[in-house]
Amino acid sequence: MVNHIHQIVADDFAALNHKVVTQLHSQVPLIESIGQYIIEAGGKRMRPVLVLLCSKALNYQGQQHIDLATVIEFLHTATLLHDDVVDMSEMRRGRPTANVRWDNPSSVLVGDFIYSRAFQLLVQIGNMQIMDVMATTTNKISEGEVLQLVHQHNPATTEMEYLEVIRNKTAILFAAGCSTAAILAGAPPSVQEQLHNFGLEVGMAFQLIDDVLDYSGNSAELGKNVGDDLAEGKPTLPLIYAMQNSSKVDQTLIKTAIEHGGLSHLHEIIATVKNSGALAYTRRLAEQRIEIAISGLSAIPDSIFRKGLEQVADAALNRSS
Repeated sequence: MVNHIHQIVADDFAALNHKVVTQLHSQVPLIESIGQYIIEAGGKRMRPVLVLLCSKALNYQGQQHIDLATVIEFLHTATLLHDDVVDMSEMRRGRPTANVRWDNPSSVLVGDFIYSRAFQLLVQIGNMQIMDVMATTTNKISEGEVLQLVHQHNPATTEMEYLEVIRNKTAILFAAGCSTAAILAGAPPSVQEQLHNFGLEVGMAFQLIDDVLDYSGNSAELGKNVGDDLAEGKPTLPLIYAMQNSSKVDQTLIKTAIEHGGLSHLHEIIATVKNSGALAYTRRLAEQRIEIAISGLSAIPDSIFRKGLEQVADAALNRSS
């Protein structure tokens, strides 16, 4: 499915990958080494692909959508580098994280370089409205990360609080990619808003499924360790729901795991999460988000590119990694 989506914008996707590599160039070898290590790990490139598809769906004829897609990929990459340090993660996309391969200071500082390179590209694009959206977006992402830190090890975290975290931490970058592509294409404000909402809903669904996979996937497919969120004491929606719909004994088990982190009771907690219906509930919420997202594309002219956007939405919902 994902490869088929890439084929829809094959030339632009190749240009994006070339741009990413060339823009990681630095006189400091360590920057290039870590940057290339992260980029070469692969990933679906869903966020920048949304930029390419939205631009084409709106009949954009220029080349700056390649720069814009690179900006989105760089912002995402920088947040991964920073997140892995904060979360003390050891595996991503099936390989040791950069902070394990090198060290924490190097990962943080190279993340800063990639962030600043993204804004250099934004200056080259030269659109103040796009710059404004991206500045607001990066600010929101930072707020989301801090909110997640605030709720870490807090078993009293509510579903609403969790949704606020993932809206800022994850979904907002999907939304920014879609809305700024519309701005670049000269689309009216109503279309900019529709594509912003499309990206936001897809991003929310993407993270909801990510949280489902943390309790139902396997490490080989995920490219990271199952139970990472539990080990870090993160109260994601499956845990929040399971706590509200389990026995007192199981509630206490989950509460203790969130408070202290670790994986000493991983198998029992996975069983409790599954038996409570938490995974099915979280998946239903993701399905609802995708339905809203696709219905919001009705104002976009029918084309292979709009179908590609629908396929991205479907891929966010039906992925295994």
